[in-house]
Amino acid sequence: MTAAERFTQARPRLLRLAYSELGDVGEAEDVVQEAWLRLERTGAEAIENLDGWLTTVVARLALDRLQSARARRETYVGPWLPEPLISEDPADRVTLDESVSYALLTVLEQLSPAERTAFVLHDVFDVPFGDIADVVGRTPEAVRQLASRARRHVKRESPRFAASRDEHDRAVRAFAQAVAEGNLDGLVAALDPDVVWTSDGGGRAIASRKPLRGRARVARAWAALSRRSAHEPIEIKFNGRLGLVLPSSDGHRAALSFVVSGGRITRIDAVRNPAKLRRI
Repeated sequence: MTAAERFTQARPRLLRLAYSELGDVGEAEDVVQEAWLRLERTGAEAIENLDGWLTTVVARLALDRLQSARARRETYVGPWLPEPLISEDPADRVTLDESVSYALLTVLEQLSPAERTAFVLHDVFDVPFGDIADVVGRTPEAVRQLASRARRHVKRESPRFAASRDEHDRAVRAFAQAVAEGNLDGLVAALDPDVVWTSDGGGRAIASRKPLRGRARVARAWAALSRRSAHEPIEIKFNGRLGLVLPSSDGHRAALSFVVSGGRITRIDAVRNPAKLRRI
């Protein structure tokens, strides 16, 4: 097998790794392309463990980009949400792998770049701490502590009772029906009392600059939106889970991701920034 063939075989995994670190599909694709250019310059025959080498290179490049991206995101207009992976193709292993769930990505955004990299490499991709140490420039013990802190944070921010796929889908479809009908009671029934709705317009589409919290406020807001829109929500796969795309009268769509626990929606993430929706 040639180096190009081996790289093509590894590419979905490398994209998933870069996307997990960055939360940005375009940046992830750039990182993987740069890894290929470095492989061409180095020569595969000089590399003993090609898969390990590619993993290290992609992880380092993604970490560098994540560190510089943090400064840019501090000046971002409103909340910054990860770019969704959206696909209708069941053969797309990158999109449909739930180890890169959208809910997890939103939690990882709260970690430092080093913590995020350590967690993604160890807990998602099973990379040994010694190899991760070479990526982040820390000792293996320091990397172990980074991953442990990240793991505790992820556990603290994750739903106590994770929904099954069927439970998730039922809650999302109940919400979609209530939005389509402008049914306030239906919206209230679909939402958890402590639901949080976060919108990302990036200054390019109308969106709230602060999360909206509480079932009553969120339900009333969605009921008002449904009255102003003639469009019904469209089901779509969103990082491997059922989500919705909502056309809008202002010309900017919204891609909606949901977290469900106890049969009700606990979190709605709405991406409206058109730069993050080019792949729909």
